[in-house]
Amino acid sequence: MSRIMDPIGRLMGLRYKSHPWHGVEIGDEAPEVLTCFIEMVPTDTVKYEVDKVSGYLKIDRPQKYSNIVPALYGFIPQTFSGDNVAEFSREKTGDKSITGDNDPIDILILTEKEITHGDILVRARPIGGFRVIDRNEADDKIIAILNNDAVYGAYRNISDIPEMILARLKHYFLTYKDLPGNKRDCEITHTYDIEEAYKVINLSIKDYKLRFESLNEALLKV
Repeated sequence: MSRIMDPIGRLMGLRYKSHPWHGVEIGDEAPEVLTCFIEMVPTDTVKYEVDKVSGYLKIDRPQKYSNIVPALYGFIPQTFSGDNVAEFSREKTGDKSITGDNDPIDILILTEKEITHGDILVRARPIGGFRVIDRNEADDKIIAILNNDAVYGAYRNISDIPEMILARLKHYFLTYKDLPGNKRDCEITHTYDIEEAYKVINLSIKDYKLRFESLNEALLKV
């Protein structure tokens, strides 16, 4: 069946834009090397995110304060924060109330290159992540390196990242949703290494297949 569908898929791709969440392959080397979709770059002054229905990039909200995303920011295609990701967070935190946030897994990608716009695909190497709990939902942030980056390419695990850079990344995720007078509902419970990042990614791939199995079956019938 795959030999029949592959050329059809390539022809469809010539005429229609693939949905960045559902229509982009994560890559054969996952979880070690991933194809990722970038929504935002450090020069952006508004928050962009993919519209889940159309697949187009939309303005989510203007940045109200001086929070600037400190690296390339986007998500890992064909991943989903569902029951398996949530169960892993519950296991690690001891908080039995945590659920998945029903979104693809977010990824922050370090590079020395100045990339000036999003809505692009890049290849990245995960090296760790933050266990973010946002209003009792698992909202993991995978930390990665742009594949073959000239400066950051030597980093092999999150322990290689200077503490100041890690602190900057944490500060962004803990403050970018803040509003005056509002209680913060977001926390980073753990900073985890490359092996745990792989675990989260693999669980999110499993969650995606469980959640969107009917979508895959429908596409195969087209």
